[in-house]
Amino acid sequence: MNIDLSAVIIDAAELEPESAFWQRLLGGSIAKTATHHFLRTDGFPVFVIQLAPGHVPPKWPEGGSQQMHLDLTTDDLVAADRSALEAGARRLRPTDAVDPVAQKGGRVYASPAGHPFCLRSV
Repeated sequence: MNIDLSAVIIDAAELEPESAFWQRLLGGSIAKTATHHFLRTDGFPVFVIQLAPGHVPPKWPEGGSQQMHLDLTTDDLVAADRSALEAGARRLRPTDAVDPVAQKGGRVYASPAGHPFCLRSV
């Protein structure tokens, strides 16, 4: 028996800002319906941004559950950090023990809809 990850579903009260953010960060192409945006990017499962009008961002890390988060790895944490911020992310933890010389460690962000994700150096 094989089980494969076919999609990551991300709730958002507004589809455009959330899908545009993930596309700017990861690349790929988006197919849109009225209630779902499907981001297809090489090397990733399909990201489905799903309209959830009542979506409330998690209040993590200050309290409550983060619901879920993605860990993304990069070989250039400085460039990935810049790309994430330019795409619309906000830092939840600005440095997260990143070694500025070795560029090892990670940083924690939130997407425009408030979903946490990490960028970690490989």
